[in-house]
Amino acid sequence: MAYVRPAQGLAITGVTDSGHWVVMDTKKEAGGVLGGPSPMELVLQAVMGCTMMDVVSILEKMKVRYDLFEVSETHERAADHPKVYTKLHLIYRFEGKDIDVDKVRKAVDLSLTKYCSVHAMLSKAVDITHHMELNGKKLDG
Repeated sequence: MAYVRPAQGLAITGVTDSGHWVVMDTKKEAGGVLGGPSPMELVLQAVMGCTMMDVVSILEKMKVRYDLFEVSETHERAADHPKVYTKLHLIYRFEGKDIDVDKVRKAVDLSLTKYCSVHAMLSKAVDITHHMELNGKKLDG
């Protein structure tokens, strides 16, 4: 069973269903103590982590090698409460020699359309877009 408990100020600690500890907090001006990421920051980490795990797994099965892979994001939030994410753009960056672009595109597409449950859930409420970069160059389509 998952739960959260107060720690200090607005900082909280929690335990996930799998038994892992999570610390969350908010900005100092809102009553936080800078003890951890905010719940909304963890939402972004969750979607990036989910899709990254998928892509890594798929590319391993495809035997695609790369030197670097990272996912980053840009986002917009509503001005009024609740300040939900209204737009999210995921950026998939790859570096390496002789990377098969078609396989990279397929892996990202499979993650976003079939496997990443966090993306599937968020995309019902948030406009999510993405692009890929290979060795510093944006890939078309």
